[in-house]
Amino acid sequence: MASNSGSNNALETQSVLWDLTDIYMGIDDPKIFADIDWCTDEAQSVHAEYYDKVADLDARRLLNLVLRLEKIDCTLSKLATFSFLNFTTQINNAKAGSLDQKIHELVSLCGTETIFFELEWNRITDQSTIDILHDQLLRGYRHYLSSMRRYLPHQLSEKEEQLLLEKNIAGRNSWITLFDKVFGNLKFGDEQKTEEEVLTDLYHENREIRKKAAQDMTDGLKEQNHILTHIFNTLATDKMVTDRIRNHKSWVSSMNLDNQLKERTVATLVEAVTSRYDIVHRYYRVKQKLLDLPELKDYDRYAPLPSLPNQIISWSTCRETVLTSFSDFSPELAEIAEKFFSKKWIHAPVKHGKRGGAFAHPCVPDLHPYVMVNYTGNLRDVSTVAHELGHGIHQVLSAQQGYYNSDTPLPLAETASVFAELLVFKSQLELLADKNEVRAFICQKLESIFATVFRQTAMNRFEEQMHNSRRMEGELSNEKFSSHWMETQQEMFGSSVTLSKDYGFWWSYIPHFLSTPGYVYSYAFGELLVLALYGIYLKEGQSFVKKYIELLSAGGSSTPYELLKPFGIDLDDPSFWQTGLTVIEDMLERIE
Repeated sequence: MASNSGSNNALETQSVLWDLTDIYMGIDDPKIFADIDWCTDEAQSVHAEYYDKVADLDARRLLNLVLRLEKIDCTLSKLATFSFLNFTTQINNAKAGSLDQKIHELVSLCGTETIFFELEWNRITDQSTIDILHDQLLRGYRHYLSSMRRYLPHQLSEKEEQLLLEKNIAGRNSWITLFDKVFGNLKFGDEQKTEEEVLTDLYHENREIRKKAAQDMTDGLKEQNHILTHIFNTLATDKMVTDRIRNHKSWVSSMNLDNQLKERTVATLVEAVTSRYDIVHRYYRVKQKLLDLPELKDYDRYAPLPSLPNQIISWSTCRETVLTSFSDFSPELAEIAEKFFSKKWIHAPVKHGKRGGAFAHPCVPDLHPYVMVNYTGNLRDVSTVAHELGHGIHQVLSAQQGYYNSDTPLPLAETASVFAELLVFKSQLELLADKNEVRAFICQKLESIFATVFRQTAMNRFEEQMHNSRRMEGELSNEKFSSHWMETQQEMFGSSVTLSKDYGFWWSYIPHFLSTPGYVYSYAFGELLVLALYGIYLKEGQSFVKKYIELLSAGGSSTPYELLKPFGIDLDDPSFWQTGLTVIEDMLERIE
């Protein structure tokens, strides 16, 4: 703990803590309990007034019902945001964990009262919904109400839906919380480092430190392997059962449905990326030569090149770099980002009991998002801050659409974050004069792109094997998980990187596999989309900026296909995805 504190002081992050009082004054704020009571009463009141009557509502009464439901969901989201953010930086705090669990239970309770609306609305005939949605009163909710009907083939009876909601408290949510608690309390190696600290050591210039970090990480994963294997099996089984009773034809169909993407679109993306794994193979062979190593091991993947600028970047410098990069593109976006710094919407220091990784978390339209990072002061962390602020800006802009329409489909949700990273990279690159530094900096960016495009797609391949194997063969052993992991990772690296046997345990620390199965292809989608959008920006200049801000401001008010029409993008055309992959290859050729 002392080392964390000293490091945070040197980085100027010790006081970069979010202020959650914008939501509630604290864990004992009476308004929390008042809002809990209101949600419970209002959900029951809505049920009593509208149950079994949705088909008979005119436009005005339907709008009134939707507004009441939206207010319930807004209040629940406000409660859930506070409980989650409060818990995520102190996972070993029992009182914080208790409140978070209480809110999960509240969401489930209210959901059982209001689920009738979606079920009844979806049972109305297509012609009847077309007629009522034509009314101008409902123009702000047309997409929300019409897109809800895509779930009709997969919905169950009311009693079954209510049962699933109630069981989820002790089911999926509880297992994900256990996973978070395991990693929030896990310490690695003799120095008792956090997950974030030991993963950061994999980027160290000293090979022995990288090797030790990899071993420490492996030892920690091995120590918890029996628990982690059980958690993964349990949630894979949960998904298998849910997919079966909801009639989803494949393990990823429900995610595609949520993302409003056709199965063909996702298959086209995955096929395009896996067809260019040769880019990864070529890059790591170049890196092996630049590092002058006889072979590149798994713990060498993130080794910095000797010429890479390796100074520690203070929080204030990070802030200036990010805001200047944003401002050069759009002063409006920079102004929004600045609020995250000045109004204490960010939690930055590394500390025990805090969840690893980084995220941007929306709240409700009349408040603002929050950003969490674990800032250690390297170049990658500056990029991570830009990435999460991109999400935050997107969430601020889309809030104007209202709660139901502000929730952007996951693939497009990565657009602003990846674009923000690219802006910072371009501005930092322009400051470098030495050709070796330029080459090293491009290499680092390529590795970041690989992590987003190729690694996430390889992880999508792992998920497919994991879920299909669970469905055909039964409960999976650690060895089976490891086999799927090593096969899909080795396919990406080819012979360019030697993966040790211990690397076979590294599937078990990826939270997305549990919390949002099938999500990871959204990263590849977002990165390749951004590379294409950036190319359009270079051609169009300021006219692009206006369209881009309109895209972010639209949130989830339409499908990804409709939202991208102003840019002339066809998501089902393999050549579109190859455009982004060609940009990556061009960067590789520059260093080859």
